Amino acid sequence: MKKRPNILLIYTGGTIGMIKDSDTGALKNFNFNELLEYIPELNLLDCNISSKSFSKPIDSSNMKPSNWVEIGTIIEDNYKNYDGFVILHGSDTMSYTASALSFMLENLSKPVIFTGSQLPIGDLRTDAKENLITSIQIASLVEDNQPVVREVGLYFEYKLYRANRTTKINAEHFEAFDSPDYPPLIISGVNLSVNYDFLLKTKTNKKLVVHKIFEPNVLLLKLFPGINEKTINHILTTPNLKGMIFETYGSGNLTDEKWFLKAIKKVIDKNIPVINVTQCSGGSVDMSLYSTNKLYQNIGIVSGKDITTEAAITKLMLMLGQNISANMFKTKFETSLRGEMK
Repeated sequence: MKKRPNILLIYTGGTIGMIKDSDTGALKNFNFNELLEYIPELNLLDCNISSKSFSKPIDSSNMKPSNWVEIGTIIEDNYKNYDGFVILHGSDTMSYTASALSFMLENLSKPVIFTGSQLPIGDLRTDAKENLITSIQIASLVEDNQPVVREVGLYFEYKLYRANRTTKINAEHFEAFDSPDYPPLIISGVNLSVNYDFLLKTKTNKKLVVHKIFEPNVLLLKLFPGINEKTINHILTTPNLKGMIFETYGSGNLTDEKWFLKAIKKVIDKNIPVINVTQCSGGSVDMSLYSTNKLYQNIGIVSGKDITTEAAITKLMLMLGQNISANMFKTKFETSLRGEMK
């Protein structure tokens, strides 16, 4: 007899877990124990569904590393008892949290699927039902007694993406997320179409390791024409700064102003990693393309390649928390850990 997968829903907050108050019309969180009342279709799924909620669900704009650790700990504590996990999360910072979890969960061999919605679950036109139902179906997919997906994914509007490749692209449309530099893992149509070639090839019997230490003293700065020396020097002398990400032009281009190069070198000489990611929605940093970039490459700036900003910031925070030596940091950051870069 075929074993029914056990799936754990983890509700952190966000639009997907809200309904309109019939008296005031205002949005309010609903009791996830009453989930079947709002989505009776869940009874038709060939799996056993349990749910767990944050003691106090939060708006995703208030999400922080301690909340990432809380999610990771729930997965760690329930890992042996469940075959897959679906995390319900507000869409605004979902790519940050999902990217963080991908780096936290070392030796992951089960699906962890993030999803949410643009409209509340009780709204007539809600996208919450489809997103939730299909996420559970994906988390339940098994072939040859093994889960099909063995990584952290993000499902939204008929597509499952690798979580650490995603970014939110629209605040109003149902198609709110995209993965500019990596194809969808699964597309939902009449059937679930799995792109097996693009799934993370995880073959491990090693015990799940959940990394829980993040270094929050990092900065993210987007370059713009006219940025001046005084501003840069003020930012780069921030007390207790441990890491820095620059969103640069095009394929990783930075200004060749001598004061700028000097300021960056001064930071790197303090063993503070400086990461170069493109501010373009797609494409990759190429530090060898222009002579100016080679100057920065020579002083030790780290190439983010085609990593998203969301993945870069969470990877940086986690790696800094692991006390990796300055000599190894650049090499390890430029190496794909969970399929986040080419």
